[in-house]
Amino acid sequence: MPRMRRPLLVAGTALAVCTALVLPLATTEPAAAAGTEVRAARHTADAPSLTGDVKLARQPGDNVHFRIDAHGFADQARGTFHVSHHFGKTWGGYFKGRIDCLLTGGPAAVATGIVTESHFTGAPGLPEIGDLRGKRFGFTVLDSGKKDRLGYSWAMDGVPKNSVGKCLGSAPFETLEKGDLKVHHWMPPRGAAKQ
Repeated sequence: MPRMRRPLLVAGTALAVCTALVLPLATTEPAAAAGTEVRAARHTADAPSLTGDVKLARQPGDNVHFRIDAHGFADQARGTFHVSHHFGKTWGGYFKGRIDCLLTGGPAAVATGIVTESHFTGAPGLPEIGDLRGKRFGFTVLDSGKKDRLGYSWAMDGVPKNSVGKCLGSAPFETLEKGDLKVHHWMPPRGAAKQ
């Protein structure tokens, strides 16, 4: 009988340890935001998510990076985004902010966010970006394994300048040089149609 108890004891201990590690992750509330700080996103199994850190496939010297961490459904979504673009050694900068909407459909996702911080350095002959704080921009993703695609709402403008409505963006037309984008699809259950 002692030989039978040991495997059960090991399995029971492993189950208890895994439960102790996973339960706090599912029930932890985000810390209160201070000032203009961005709140941490809630991570739950029954909510859509879009996460990733990527570099776009561009010509040498044209470096564009996106980092997105969005969780939650529609206008209840929370998280952060960070976009940087540097061209040559003189022009470039970044903007970052908080996610305010997320929708998914299979391997596709669209998220929007409000810019909370922006800094760009201009150069002669290159576009002047200006202050982007308070503007809403959209990000669209097609999660295709190793061939992910990404789009952004300022595609037609050339530079980010015009705000968009919640959960609006362009088709995911850009390819990636490196990194990965992950879409977790989830939709709330739909009620029965009224007759």
